[in-house]
Formats: sequence, structure tokens, C-alpha cells
Amino acid sequence: MGKKGRKDKKVKGAEKTAAKMEKKVSKRSKREEEDLEALIAEFQSLDAKKTQVVETTCPPPSPRLNASFSAHPDKDELILFGGEFFNGKKTYLYNDLFFYNIKKNSWMKSEIPNPPPPRCAHQAVVVPQGGGQLWLFGGEFASPDGEQFYHYKDLWVLHLATHTWENIKAPGGPSGRSGHRMVLSKKQLLVFGGFHESTRDFIYYNDVYSFSLDSFSWSRLSPSGSAPSPRSACQMTSTPDASGVIIYGGYSKVKAKKDVEKGTIHSDMFLLKREGKEDQEKWTWSRVNPSGNKPPARSGFSLAVGPGGRAVLFGGVCDEEEDETLEGDFYNDLYLYDTAKNRWFPAQLRRTKTEKKRRRREKRGGAEGEGAGEEEEEEEEEAAPQGPVEVIKEIVAEDGTVMTIKEVIPGAQVEEDDEEDDEEDESLASAVLVEPCPRSSAMATVRQGKLFLYGGMFEVGDRQFTLNDFYCLDLHKMDRWEVLVEMDPKTQEWLEESESEDDEEEEEDAKGGGEEEEEEESEEESEEDEEDEEEHPPVQEGETVTDYQARTQQYWVGLARTNMGPDAKDKKVAKVGLTMAKVFYEDQ
Repeated sequence: MGKKGRKDKKVKGAEKTAAKMEKKVSKRSKREEEDLEALIAEFQSLDAKKTQVVETTCPPPSPRLNASFSAHPDKDELILFGGEFFNGKKTYLYNDLFFYNIKKNSWMKSEIPNPPPPRCAHQAVVVPQGGGQLWLFGGEFASPDGEQFYHYKDLWVLHLATHTWENIKAPGGPSGRSGHRMVLSKKQLLVFGGFHESTRDFIYYNDVYSFSLDSFSWSRLSPSGSAPSPRSACQMTSTPDASGVIIYGGYSKVKAKKDVEKGTIHSDMFLLKREGKEDQEKWTWSRVNPSGNKPPARSGFSLAVGPGGRAVLFGGVCDEEEDETLEGDFYNDLYLYDTAKNRWFPAQLRRTKTEKKRRRREKRGGAEGEGAGEEEEEEEEEAAPQGPVEVIKEIVAEDGTVMTIKEVIPGAQVEEDDEEDDEEDESLASAVLVEPCPRSSAMATVRQGKLFLYGGMFEVGDRQFTLNDFYCLDLHKMDRWEVLVEMDPKTQEWLEESESEDDEEEEEDAKGGGEEEEEEESEEESEEDEEDEEEHPPVQEGETVTDYQARTQQYWVGLARTNMGPDAKDKKVAKVGLTMAKVFYEDQ
């Protein structure tokens, strides 16, 4: 009894501390939010002038991240709302609404009177009732300079049948927040976690709220058991039997010292389970220990629910802090969590028939030239599972910025050759694998067993690249990513802090004086580049990028060493050489 009493006191003490912190943060951020409320009211007054629904066919949405992306409950359509964009100087928040027609591969912008004000990092859930509804809660608005934040606590519903927005004013809901998670569980919307931030303070939450879709009322749940620590941006998935939800990962930070903040990437899992009848529901937290291969620790991953209730996790970033520098490793891998089996596993693309046939022919060719004994050894090596390969990809933007993207390509799985050897001849040239580049904060949703991925961002040094490319992956076939919208380099706007006008004038004068010389030099360089390119080892017919890299490794590493100098580390030189080989292969 004594132990239990002390434990209860600790819990109550922690709740008191959290309440004090929330009050403190709320007080300090009140002035900031009052300033931003005027700006938000201005947006709303402009929206209020719209009196009718206007729908127009349009190009894909502009680059953004932290928007909501949902699948229509009845139609082959996807719904994108809001999001944010930062160009180095100014932060833009959106409240535009787009519908994507999957069959027609076309976008439509829908301007509906009295929409929610601009926001990002909100949550949206689609429900089938009432002809289809999109429920939206919370999120944040930021000042153009990105220094002040306003956190919403409003609840909206978009009636998809009538194309009307409705602001649901129900008391007792969660406090203003962003980065929270919201899912549908039976006839309830469950909201968990999130954070609230002002210029000086921040607070992370681990509370749980329920909104009844029958009574349109909020209630705060008080689950028993050990709850997850406060966090935002976690994965939240309903269990297949709708008896509860699974929580995985997330991010939070604490103040280590006065002006020093320490971030934590969570990788633990919890189950919030419902028991009892509707009128007498009891909720319980419990720790979950899944089997299989969990994703490496990361934040900013994208999540969706795939076929069979499997949770789909894509990409994200893991920040590494060394010697007062912060460098992020961005991912583009895919993991699935089977809620029924409580198991994680990496999702790998299956080999195409063309590639399988090419590999069999290579084996036969090797056997004819080198003997049956060597063929057996080769087959054993082919059958051995290969470990993951790290590839460094370097892309040069229009303004000369070099983007270095690290990709970890999983090892190929062993597959049986169950096809007939006398198939019709087909092209043996293996197509270059197309996949989304590593990124975080992308928008993801699943419709009819297909994963759709839009936008997101990655960083190179101090520069942020916000994307508007669009991909699709059939989760049943798992054979290839389909590119629906390619990344447009022209949309990669980035404005650096300018120096004094005198310096700019001097630079312009210097540029003007040497303009003719630069043109001549650039022409000479381009001619030299063309000559050099012709001297590179050519790609052989039917050769994959991996085979080409292996065959020409010595040449490309030597070239990389020449370019990087004798002081560069061997490991870095090898990575750059590998990248140069891949870039040349893709160009050919």
C-alpha cells in the first residue's frame, strides 16, 4: 500500500509540474499569439468574401511539407490541405485545398467559402459517414519571419458531398498544439500528443482526447498503466479490430541548460487499449515489444495505413550533433508494421522479370566460359544474401549548390528462378531504379493498395530544399515506384541573407569587367567536359548500374582522388567515385 501511495503521489506531482509548465508557456506565448491573431483574422476576412465554390483544373500543388494528405472514402481521389514553405527568408502557410483524381492523373483546386485559416502540422481524418467527411484539428501558424507561432485548437469538418466547411465548436477539447496525431477508432476521433511552442518556451504533450462523432463532444481520457513520454510526430495506427491504437516513435526536446536544448528521437512502442462497453469504457496503456527489424531511430517520417491494417513508414531524418555542428541523415527507405503479428520488417522492391532473366543468362554465359565448377561457386555467391549498400548521390542545383544525398540500398533478397528458360526474347537492358530521394515531412496516404507520396524536404548545409514531386507504389506488387510528378529544379527557391549594397555593387562591377573572359572560359570548360566524358569507360549493353560500378571502380576512384586531392579520406573518395560512376551511367 505504501509503495502504491508513493507512486500515486509521483504521478500527481508530475501532472502538477506539467500543468504549471503549460500555464507558464501559455502566459508567455499569449502576447505573441495575439499579434498573430490579427494576421489570421485578415486571412479569414479575405476568405469570407468568397460566396461560392470555385473548382479549377490546375498544376500540382506548390512545394510544401507538413500538409495533410488523405484518401477519399468512396472515390478514387486524394485530398491535400494546407502545409508550409520556407525559402530562407520568409515562411508561407497555406489553406488551399486540392483534389487529385487517380485515374485521370489530374489535380483540381477547390475554393470553398469560409475554410480553416492557413496552417501546417495539423491532422486530418476521413470518415465515410454523411457522404464522406474530412475532419481536421489543430496545427500551427507562423509569422512570415518564422519567429512567432500560433497553435490552433479548432476543429473543422469538410463535407465532401456538399463541398462545405463547418467549424465545430465543442468545449473541453485539447489545448492548442501541432505535431499531434489523430486517428479514427470506431466512432471516435482519438488525439494524442503534440507540442506548443513560443519564442522562449515549449511544452510536449502525452495526453489523450476523444471526440465522439455521434454526440459531437470532447472528453479527456485517463488511461491506466504507463503512458508514453510526451512527444510529437509519432506514428499512431488503429488496431485492425478497432479496440485501440498503436503508438510508435516520435520526437521531443528538453532544456539541458539555460539556452541549450536537447532533442530526443523516440523508438519505443505502446498500445492504448479500450475495454468495456461504450458507456463504461476503460483505457489502458501497455508497452509493446515488437519482433522483426525495427526502423533505425528517426524523426519526420511519413506514415500511412496499408492493406491489411499494416502501418507504412517512409523516410525521415536522424540528426547527428558533432563538435557544435548539426548534420542530418535523411532516409528514403520503407518499413511495414504488421499490427496483427506485432512485427516490423523492411519493405524491399521485388526484382523484375527482365532482371531475373538477365542474371540467369549471365550465369549460363559464365559457366560456358569458365566451367561448371566455377558456375556452382557463382551460384552460391549469388544465393548469399547481400548486406545493405550505402550510396552517395550528388546533385548540382541551378544556383550551383551541391546537394549530397545519402541512400542506403537494402541487400537483394534471394528469389527462386521459377520462370521458363525458353521465354520470348526481351530487352536485357536493366532500367535504372527510380525512387523518391531521401526526405522528411513528406505527405503520404494509401488508396486501393497503393501508397502515394508527395513533397517533403531535405537539407544541404544551411539550405532547405522543399519538394513537390509525387510518387506512387503498389504495395501488393512492390515492383517499382511510379513517378507521377518529377521534381522541378525551378521551384527550388532559396534566398540567402544579402550583404551590404556596396559589396553587391563591387561584385557586379567585378562580374561585368570579366564577363567576356568568363564566357570564353565556360565555353572552353564545356568543350573539355565533353572530351573528358567521351574518355570515361562506356556502359556495356545489358549492364546494370551495380555491375558498371564494380567493373569501373578503379577508374572512378582514381578520378575522384584526382579531383579531391591527396588529403581526402579514402572512404569519402570511394563514395564520391561510386556516385560519379552512377551519375555517368544514368546520363548514358
